Amino acid sequence: MPVLETQRTILRPFTEADAEGVYAYCRDPRVGPIAGWKPHESVEESREIIRTVFSAPDVFAVVDRETGRVIGSAGFVTPHRGEAHEGRSLEIGYALSPAYWGRGLMPEVVTELLRYGFRELNLDEIWVTHYEENQQSRRVIEKSGFLYAFTENLSDEFYPDRPTCFYFITREMWEKRGH
Repeated sequence: MPVLETQRTILRPFTEADAEGVYAYCRDPRVGPIAGWKPHESVEESREIIRTVFSAPDVFAVVDRETGRVIGSAGFVTPHRGEAHEGRSLEIGYALSPAYWGRGLMPEVVTELLRYGFRELNLDEIWVTHYEENQQSRRVIEKSGFLYAFTENLSDEFYPDRPTCFYFITREMWEKRGH
């Protein structure tokens, strides 16, 4: 898996040595529930997430360039919806330590993921979702050039029928933006 870089972050594969850093932000109750998962309860739980969820292809540790700390995760997952084009459509997911919120880091990361997805993975379209109440994520999505598609109620371990907003961007839309 490649290492990707933005002005302020490095996106690289997770290692088990990242467990303490992952736990530091994933235990925060402001992070997991707005992304659809429970806060982590131990470093070992974070290590297990690294071994399973974060070991998937094209899922990256978001590392702060200045400190070298893991401050989040970002990458591609199978879309929530069944309209994927035979592997030519994926969904971006991300989480970021609250200590780094409001700095414009995630739009920077998503911009690099779009480049990687369209240029290196040869995707035709990329989707992203956010729960209706997660307005910070909505702003990241809008800044990144995604087009709103629809809202649908999805269930997770926190809420039954949780309103979830779906957005997409096609390769053509992305290229028209000058990429």
